[in-house]
Amino acid sequence: MEPVYDAVITTARLLWLAEGLKFTVSGVENVPKDGPGVVAINHTGYMDFTYAGIPAFLQHRRKVRFMAKKEVFDSKVSGPIMRALKHIPVDRGSGAQSYRDAVDYLKQGELVGVYPEATISRSFELKEFKSGAARMALESGAPIIPTVIWGAQRVWTKGYPKNLGRSGVKIMIGVAEPIEPVGDADSITAELHKVMGEKLLELQDAYGEHPEGEFWVPARLGGAAPTLEEANRMDADEQAAKAAKRAQRDAPDAES
Repeated sequence: MEPVYDAVITTARLLWLAEGLKFTVSGVENVPKDGPGVVAINHTGYMDFTYAGIPAFLQHRRKVRFMAKKEVFDSKVSGPIMRALKHIPVDRGSGAQSYRDAVDYLKQGELVGVYPEATISRSFELKEFKSGAARMALESGAPIIPTVIWGAQRVWTKGYPKNLGRSGVKIMIGVAEPIEPVGDADSITAELHKVMGEKLLELQDAYGEHPEGEFWVPARLGGAAPTLEEANRMDADEQAAKAAKRAQRDAPDAES
């Protein structure tokens, strides 16, 4: 029994009801009923992790331990909750400890949620994947559970206002067949990207209308989102600006 996690799930479900969110979930049978699994999730918005746990919950009320940036744990508000839920803090400057914590959870039979893209995709297409999910699977022996979400970017994504009122947004979640940890990290990562790409197209086809010019619609479908190449340039520019700011902050005082 995990009363805090159960309370958070209940609260989330009430909030989703108040927002009028309309969920369609498929592939629940691909989540293992017990034992470990690396839940690999595409990343289109800030609320993805709250939705990504739904298939596991529907499969014998299982819970997912999500890897999330350390800053969320540093907050006086969200930090205690994240720790109570046994989520895993990720320090992007030094990720070795978070990786070890994730592998330990997997070896204990837990489900661990990871974003192979690492950051939100502004294009809403799949970015290049990091190999962490594959390496965790290989070390722990856990299968990878490819999980794709479509529509979550309409609720809250990077560069756009929150839409947390009664929006009635449709959100689709699809879980593909597990990928067994056989081979090397590069080949598994390539297979994961392929499988998740196919599932993303499947969900988009089933989603319904994608209005031309809407911010949440990929350029490929006539939307206003940047192309993957444009989004990659935006990410690179943002990272360069952050690095310059850190260097300026950490530089010794020129007058000292």
